[in-house]
Amino acid sequence: MTAPYVTVSIENHIGTVEFFHPSHNAMPTQVLKDLEQAIKDVGENDEVKVVVLKSGGDRTFCAGASFEELKAISNEAEGKAFFSGFANVINAMRTCPKFIIGRVQGKAVGGGVGLIAATDYCLATQYAAVKLSELSIGIGPFVIAPAIERKVGVATLSELTINCTEFYKAQWAHEKGFYAQIFDTVENLDVAVLKLATQLSGYNPEAMKAMKAALWEQSKHWGTLLSQRAETSGKLVLSAFTKTFLKNF
Repeated sequence: MTAPYVTVSIENHIGTVEFFHPSHNAMPTQVLKDLEQAIKDVGENDEVKVVVLKSGGDRTFCAGASFEELKAISNEAEGKAFFSGFANVINAMRTCPKFIIGRVQGKAVGGGVGLIAATDYCLATQYAAVKLSELSIGIGPFVIAPAIERKVGVATLSELTINCTEFYKAQWAHEKGFYAQIFDTVENLDVAVLKLATQLSGYNPEAMKAMKAALWEQSKHWGTLLSQRAETSGKLVLSAFTKTFLKNF
């Protein structure tokens, strides 16, 4: 696999959305746009009862946003547009009327942790460590912070944000609430994901839709909030500190 992609497959009422980029699944703007649209499409497809979100590759779920695009930002408008990528995907996930199961086979950094937090139920392998590195670059995890805080609380968000150079192991992430279960192998992970998705696909779709809306009820303002957060990050990425960091990286 060398070319980036976002694919959707539907089988037995399970809609699987898979994304991939050869740079450790670090997501450029176009892949994020494609992912956002794919999630919207399965959400609107009556054949789909439950959604599985996964990435291609072996040991990295998602390394966040494209570092090359980050370095190329030259003004605030470009900055906001760049950071709106993950904001738009998270908003698509929270407004999707179907439960989204996360299948996390490996490490997640930055925006990848935001995707994990925005799933409705997440399963992972023992290799699925997490890290928020944004503060070390001179910005912060502003866009993904609401999803992480909702999932695991302010204390865990603060710990990840401040201790921004360290990976936290999958067991820690499980204990904090990112993952419902962790597995020794990808094979066992896939068995569990399929079992859960199959169970959910047989439940009343109207009940699941109503339950998802109830679970996300406090996030109705996120369309505005995440846009504002993207604007904040877009300004900070132009700071002298961040520009120097990116130049020397």
